[in-house]
Amino acid sequence: MSTSWLEKAILSFGSRKGRWMTLLAWLFIVIMLNMLLPKASELKDDALSNLSTNKPSVQSQRLIDEQFPSEAGVPALLTWHRSTGITDQDLQGFQELSKQITSHPVPFQASLVPYDQIPLPALKEQLSTDGTTFIQAVFFDKKADSDELKQGLNELEKQVNVIFSGTEPFHNALDSSSELAVRASGPAGIAVDATELFSNADVSLLLATVAIVLVFLLFIYRSPVLALIPLAAVGFAYGAITPLLGWMADIGLIAYDSQSLSIMTVLLFGAGTDYCLFLITRYRSELRKESNKFMALKQAFRGSSGAIAMSGLTVVISLFALLLANYGSIQRFAVPFSLAILVMMVASLTLVPALLAILGRASFYPFVPRTASMELSRATKKGKSAPARRSKPTLGERLGESVVRKPKQITLITTIILVIFVLFATQIKYTFDTLSTFPADMPSREGFTLIADHFNAGELAPVQVIVRMDKPIPKLESNLASLSFVKHVSPSTVGKTDSHLYKYEVELAVNPYSNEAIQHIPELRQSVEQTLADAGQTNIANQVWIGGQTADQYDTRQTTNRDAAIIIPVIIVLIALLLLAYLRSIVATIYLIATVLLSYFSALGLGWIVLHYIFGADAIQGLIPLYSFVFIVALGEDYNIFMISSIWKKARHMPLQQAIKEGVSQTSSVITSAGLILAGTFAVLATLPIQVLVQFGTITAIGVLLDTFIVRPFLVPAITVLCGHRAFWPAKAHHWDDKQVVIADSN
Repeated sequence: MSTSWLEKAILSFGSRKGRWMTLLAWLFIVIMLNMLLPKASELKDDALSNLSTNKPSVQSQRLIDEQFPSEAGVPALLTWHRSTGITDQDLQGFQELSKQITSHPVPFQASLVPYDQIPLPALKEQLSTDGTTFIQAVFFDKKADSDELKQGLNELEKQVNVIFSGTEPFHNALDSSSELAVRASGPAGIAVDATELFSNADVSLLLATVAIVLVFLLFIYRSPVLALIPLAAVGFAYGAITPLLGWMADIGLIAYDSQSLSIMTVLLFGAGTDYCLFLITRYRSELRKESNKFMALKQAFRGSSGAIAMSGLTVVISLFALLLANYGSIQRFAVPFSLAILVMMVASLTLVPALLAILGRASFYPFVPRTASMELSRATKKGKSAPARRSKPTLGERLGESVVRKPKQITLITTIILVIFVLFATQIKYTFDTLSTFPADMPSREGFTLIADHFNAGELAPVQVIVRMDKPIPKLESNLASLSFVKHVSPSTVGKTDSHLYKYEVELAVNPYSNEAIQHIPELRQSVEQTLADAGQTNIANQVWIGGQTADQYDTRQTTNRDAAIIIPVIIVLIALLLLAYLRSIVATIYLIATVLLSYFSALGLGWIVLHYIFGADAIQGLIPLYSFVFIVALGEDYNIFMISSIWKKARHMPLQQAIKEGVSQTSSVITSAGLILAGTFAVLATLPIQVLVQFGTITAIGVLLDTFIVRPFLVPAITVLCGHRAFWPAKAHHWDDKQVVIADSN
């Protein structure tokens, strides 16, 4: 990025004429995009598959659909519970409900078990052993989406309220009350609850994010005008991004879900505000030295645009690496997140300079920055003396001084602190349980808990074992049933068109969503294959398929582990190459990468302390480490880039230790402000009822804070002091000049 290019850019975006042209261009582009293209929210799909078609659980489901089709449909398991015991009157009510929806089906109802035709004594035998719980299955159309399933369940609730008049079983408490209560669980209930969680989260997340950014900006800069500039820039960027995503989804180029859009919103506000702040803060500093606001903006742009562009590209390229993922949820993050950062970076380098050029010093009202001569002139007109310039060292100056004086002690102390947190990361327990992402009081989760507590949890999600056999092997069923983790095995059924295919439903003796159940999937496969071999079947490879929720979670774990093993090294290499190209230093690149990795693992450890010991989480979602890695490492390097580039520039014309002292001092306030805002936006996710977002937001926010308050102000500059001029190797400090690269010197 050359100086001449910067001068041309500032003339375009921040000149007297160009500022209005830039603003009008953004207005025109955003309006036209929203008029001509669909909105992203209209084309999100929460039913997207996460596993590819070559995964065993997916292949198993395909065989089940083709060879063992069920006419029953998608089950909603109405789990009835009365703490004092289900009464005969309750059972008669269940029969009445069955009779009612048989003659007057609810929307999208496919079939149901005819409980009204079962004698009362036989019905009592289906109660839990303690007599408190009963499961009533209602099946819905297989093609019904979550909104249609919700319609059916809502109508079902109305029918229940009519039959059990005077009570509302769907809303009655389960534990403390002796009243009859019911919860809709099973696949239908889970699908409805999952959609409900994210649909409610979108608006609340957007409002909360805007509020937290606005509060932080007002608190830090104490200017209502200035607080609105980053929000305006983010608003324009958001207005351009959502129709572009909608268009790409409409033509089939990408697909995304509610989770992608939710996290994208947080990323846009957090990272976008950061980019704006680095230019705004530099502009405020230049206004104290330059009376002409356009010249001040030109200098601010020259001093910060290179680092803004570098930081933005670092994040964009890191996020694009997610395209290498096989797991759908991870891969779907790549384009929305990369596009959001790219558009926001462009807005920071075009729209924000234009807004600052329009508003000038009024941007900072009531604390308007002025030059010394302007302050003197203003005071003279009022008949007062000019205000004295501060003489006491700022916190940033004291921080820079301490780092230079005691680099060894600071390096040792900060490293020990971070390593202690890393040790806690080794204690983390992971889960791939879908239901564990729901709040404990979500109906489908409460229903599952009732089933697990009063029946066998394996009933809710039996494992499907499909075997291709040359001839029937009677011993196979008994061998499966003899496994210690198996509760029951149903008799086999034969394929619809392939008589060599046999399906067994295996009910596990443990929670089918648990890690313990997942670990039994290879044992289950091994047992079947061994039985085939013992029976003399020679063709065993690819003749056994295992499906169901447990197998799906096993494939999820295998796939995400593979993705992490590929994506994490790729991101590290990409960031290292970018840093190397930007800093021209192998040594600095190595320790910048090392410190941000240390920060990441520390964030996992400290995050586990918070989630486990404070929030009470027994395990965190298995996807969280990879999710958090991308953001903590990519965004963490942003702050390192802004600070280290300032040091690099100053080292051209002053001793290195003085350059470090001034670099830390001059970047401390703005990086701290940016870090607080970024961490605050991710922390907003912790207010949502979706546990996967709570965990992701908590760990990522902690990672940003560790970077902001430990790694960036203490560890990185202390290591730079210890390395001395070797930090520039193989380049030399005096080789750096404006023609080679524009370095941010952010105030």
